[in-house]
Amino acid sequence: MDALATLLDGPRARGAFLLRSVLTPPWSVRIADLAPLTLVHMVRGDAWIRTGDGQARSLRSGGIAVIRGPEPYVVAGDRETEPRIVIRPGQVSTDLDGNELCERMDLGVRTWGDDPDGADVAGSGAAGEDPPPAVMISGTYQMRGEISSRLLSVLPQVLVLAGDDWSNPLPALLSEEVVRDEPGQEVVLDRLLDLLLIAVLRTWFARPGAGAPAWYAAQSDPVVGPALRLLHDDPAHPWTVADLAVRTGVSRAALGRRFTELVGEPPMTYLTGWRLALAADLLCEPDATVASVARRVGYGGPFALSAAFKRVRGVSPQQHRERARR
Repeated sequence: MDALATLLDGPRARGAFLLRSVLTPPWSVRIADLAPLTLVHMVRGDAWIRTGDGQARSLRSGGIAVIRGPEPYVVAGDRETEPRIVIRPGQVSTDLDGNELCERMDLGVRTWGDDPDGADVAGSGAAGEDPPPAVMISGTYQMRGEISSRLLSVLPQVLVLAGDDWSNPLPALLSEEVVRDEPGQEVVLDRLLDLLLIAVLRTWFARPGAGAPAWYAAQSDPVVGPALRLLHDDPAHPWTVADLAVRTGVSRAALGRRFTELVGEPPMTYLTGWRLALAADLLCEPDATVASVARRVGYGGPFALSAAFKRVRGVSPQQHRERARR
């Protein structure tokens, strides 16, 4: 398995929050739900995503944005309109004074907004008429354990994939399924959200100038690429630079120099980071123990893992798990 495949193996939605929003211009929503990751698909109309650092990203009709939390952000129909609605933890919608809007703005199965007559995505305003309501599908991973920490660490706060940049049937399928009320529908939507997220990220990573991590480009190198695959396939193996050099057919010095040049750190430093990233995710599993995780990621025992974890991440495995559970 290559490094990108192991990275994208992480998304596992469990009862994700999916919603079809129908909003009349001018509209603006502040998202303060503390969720780790949200995917937004603009079915109709354009939007702007404004983050706390003052940046604004355009999301045009047909485009998809992936937004990394938990920092608040604003999704609005233009760059200037101030938020009138706030989405709080637990996906509770309120006005600015804290009055709940969920029931008042309920438009049916997983549909919400301020225009019950504007949900027909085929409709459009005629010349001289007011523009039709914006329609967007949002899918929110509500728990950090559903998205691996190693994936979150390589994503910008906002990435946008324009509708013209790719061709994929998943957005249209999700739009159809999100409003259905069928047995087992939550599981169907969870898996569709996972697939769509993976498809978007794979396309985004492959784009020139996407800001992908150094190891992504290094995968195509004839020496470093195989070394990365070896480390990702079997992180528990007692690897040394000499072992990797033999497997990749170069000298130890040549491998160390090339790996550091392309990836940005030596092979064993990269392996330590990879093992601890895996451990951070595994520690969040309900039945995991520090000893079992240590074995799976290549440490001789719980004490060795705890020492490395605290040295690199500043907290013990137990403290990390408690924080994740909270």
